[in-house]
Amino acid sequence: QEAYEFVFTDGQHSAVDDSQLVAFCALADEFDLPVRFRPKHALHCKLIGNLLDFGVGGVEIPQTECEQTAYEAIENFYYPPIGRRSIGGGARLKIENYADDRLYADWWNGNGVLWLQIESLSAVLHAHKLAKPEVDCLSIGPNDLAFDIEAHPNPPYKTVEECVGAVVRTIENTNTSVCFRTGTPECRQVFADLGVTVFLENPKIN
Repeated sequence: QEAYEFVFTDGQHSAVDDSQLVAFCALADEFDLPVRFRPKHALHCKLIGNLLDFGVGGVEIPQTECEQTAYEAIENFYYPPIGRRSIGGGARLKIENYADDRLYADWWNGNGVLWLQIESLSAVLHAHKLAKPEVDCLSIGPNDLAFDIEAHPNPPYKTVEECVGAVVRTIENTNTSVCFRTGTPECRQVFADLGVTVFLENPKIN
């Protein structure tokens, strides 16, 4: 059985309060699994630092449309000199391993994971502007992307799979990965063949 490299929880489509998030992150850390968290909206980029102070190891910014969102996410995700995230928070991931704020900031800047979620044709077409060196991954939101394709009478890409392939080709010379929500391992190969290297799956519970 394959081991998971992280766990994911969602604040965009579900109710998660601050204390729940702190507790969930602490539990996941006992298994050495960093938490990826999706906040409510791309407009909440300025609150990324606050979420990270709860123990989150990475964020996925939903419905990213423009380059400015990427800049705002980077600014609030990373500590100086890369970004402007404020130092503080006793629940931060692995904070107990660092007595010095500078050492922790340097560790975070090299280990925190920043995702931007692509959920529209516009975002697909502008993927090259979103794949900044500080952005670790562009994740495909297949449901909203499919709706957006349907809403266009003559879309440049007619399927989610075509969009995934286009994003992979567009950013192939960058260090940014592409993620897809396959749901189950059985659905993985078709997207792996397109160049996807990160997968979100739902574990089967017996």
